[in-house]
Amino acid sequence: MNKAYLVLSDGTVFEGESFGAEGTKMGEVVFNTSMSGYQEILTDPSYFGQMVAMTYPLIGNYGINADDFESDKVWLGAFIVKEYSQIYSNYRADMSLGDFLKQQGTIGIEGIDTRMLVRHIREQGSMNAVISTEINDIEKLKKMAAEMPSIEGKDYVKEVTCDKAYEWTQKTWTLDDGYTECTDVKRHIVAVDFGIKKNILRYFADQGCKVTVVPATTSFSEIEALKPDGVFLSNGPGDPEPVVYGIDLAKKIIEKYPTFGICLGNQILGLAMGGKTYKLKFGHHGGNQPVKDLETGKVEITPQNHCFAVDVDSLGDQVEVTHINLNDQTVEGLKHKTLPMFSVQYHPENGPGPQDATYLFERFIEMVDVRS
Repeated sequence: MNKAYLVLSDGTVFEGESFGAEGTKMGEVVFNTSMSGYQEILTDPSYFGQMVAMTYPLIGNYGINADDFESDKVWLGAFIVKEYSQIYSNYRADMSLGDFLKQQGTIGIEGIDTRMLVRHIREQGSMNAVISTEINDIEKLKKMAAEMPSIEGKDYVKEVTCDKAYEWTQKTWTLDDGYTECTDVKRHIVAVDFGIKKNILRYFADQGCKVTVVPATTSFSEIEALKPDGVFLSNGPGDPEPVVYGIDLAKKIIEKYPTFGICLGNQILGLAMGGKTYKLKFGHHGGNQPVKDLETGKVEITPQNHCFAVDVDSLGDQVEVTHINLNDQTVEGLKHKTLPMFSVQYHPENGPGPQDATYLFERFIEMVDVRS
């Protein structure tokens, strides 16, 4: 293994060893508190423009398998771990994590003090950084990190959205049958792809839906031509405010169709209804965020991945907050008081529980069926 350096924009330097691809990458460093699910994290388009540090100390011990990808490739810039396990054991595994990163051209760095890194980010906030396996000039790396612009104000959605529309009918994986197709289609959902994850689409197929996934820049008239029963606004990377075309589209969609949004979709709906968003100090990334459903009083332990949140004080009286984060009281869910529209900031398709959050998809389908 070659020596690798992680240099933060405030000049903090971490030295480790590389695994995966060689090279130099820049991005915002965030940390993820999940104990597993690293390949889902790697292939989540929401991480575009970022480098992810895992808080769990041993990563790679169950390898990589193609069935659990959330998209067709790795989107994050680099992967940061305390200890990479070269030995993996899993009957579904196709290859090691290191070989996968090499195949994808993604840098991995291990052997750094991830506890120190995470504590630094918690205290100072998420910050830009550069990772390199080829540049040994620390001062040069510090300068590169310090001069990198913020992710605020950048439209990353155009980097990850699909090029053209496609249909989806694959259901969620089961131990007995693997992946199967939805053959009893009862509804048609149009999903606007801001950086969509495959398991969201599978949850819709489980509910008897054919899904047509369309690019984020699709016009309202093009969606109307598809004659959907409902519209879904997906997750995605970065700052929602520059995604003006998505916000304008959402304003029209909620007036005509039952609408459901997840993560970035939640933020875009908040902006479409006149609200504002802001950047969190270090974001929510991981599988253990406590969220309270204000309608039922129940608390869910949720998976999350976002750096921005809807400003609750900016929302008008037409919108109701339905869920809040119990760690920092940020908005985790919205619904319109008169129109068939609701959204959540967290990721129910990640399977917390593993069935705790399926009610959200069922709620949307009930809303669709009432309007059909």
